[in-house]
Amino acid sequence: MNTTFSHSGKLFLLPTTLGDNEPLEVLPATVQQQVRRLNIFIAENEKTARRAIKKLVPEKSQPSLSFFLLNKHTDPADIPSYLESCKSGKDVGLLSEAGCPGVADPGAEVVKIAHREGIQVVPMVGPSSILLAMMASGMNGQNFAFNGYLPIDKAARKAEIKDLERISLDKNQAQAFIETPYRNNKMLEDLTATLHPGTRICVACDLTLSSEFVVTKTVTEWRKTKVDLHKRPTIFILQKDY
Repeated sequence: MNTTFSHSGKLFLLPTTLGDNEPLEVLPATVQQQVRRLNIFIAENEKTARRAIKKLVPEKSQPSLSFFLLNKHTDPADIPSYLESCKSGKDVGLLSEAGCPGVADPGAEVVKIAHREGIQVVPMVGPSSILLAMMASGMNGQNFAFNGYLPIDKAARKAEIKDLERISLDKNQAQAFIETPYRNNKMLEDLTATLHPGTRICVACDLTLSSEFVVTKTVTEWRKTKVDLHKRPTIFILQKDY
C-alpha cells in the first residue's frame, strides 16, 4: 500500500540499551547508522541521551546536537513544536531512557502527534524488556497485557493483584507489570502472600546484562526461594492456569 506523507522529514524511534552494557551487544548496526546521521533528538534527559549517543557513536560531534526534552516537566502544548524540523525536511530521532521509545515510555505522545501531522514514523529494532520477559517466561505470548505500575496503597495493591490473577485465568492472559526498583523485593513478597499457591510468577531481572535473572516458578516455589531484586530493573508476570 502506497501512502503519501505530508512532510519529507521522518521521526526515527531509536532504542537504547537496558543497562550499562556495550550498545552493539544488543543494538543492530542500523541504529548506530541512524544516530550517526541525526543531529536533532527528543529525549527525557539530555545528559543521559548525550551519554548514550557518545557510547554508540564516539566520534559524533556533541556540540552539533540539539535536544527537545520530553518528561514530566514538559508542557504538553510545546510537544507539537518538537516535530517542526520534520516539516522542514529534517529527520528527528526519538530516544528512550531504556529500551524502546513509545512502549511504556512518554515518547508515545510524540508518535501520536507525528501520525496526526502526516510525518512518517520509523521504528527501529532494539531490546524491549516487556517482550524479552514474555519470551523467556513460558507464559501465554499470544495473549498478554502490560499493566505498568500497580497501586502503592497496600489494600489497593492487594485488590489489583487478585484482579489480575482472575483476569489471567478468565482470559488465559499473562499479566505483566513493573515496580520502582527499590520496592521490587516487597512486590515479590506481596505477590507470594496474595496469589493462589499454584499461580505462576515470572521474575525477569537485569535483562540483557551479565547479571540477567529470568525464572518462572509457582507461588509455592517462590515462597521457598531467596532472591535479592533490590534496585534491579525487573518485569513481573503472573498467570493462573486453573
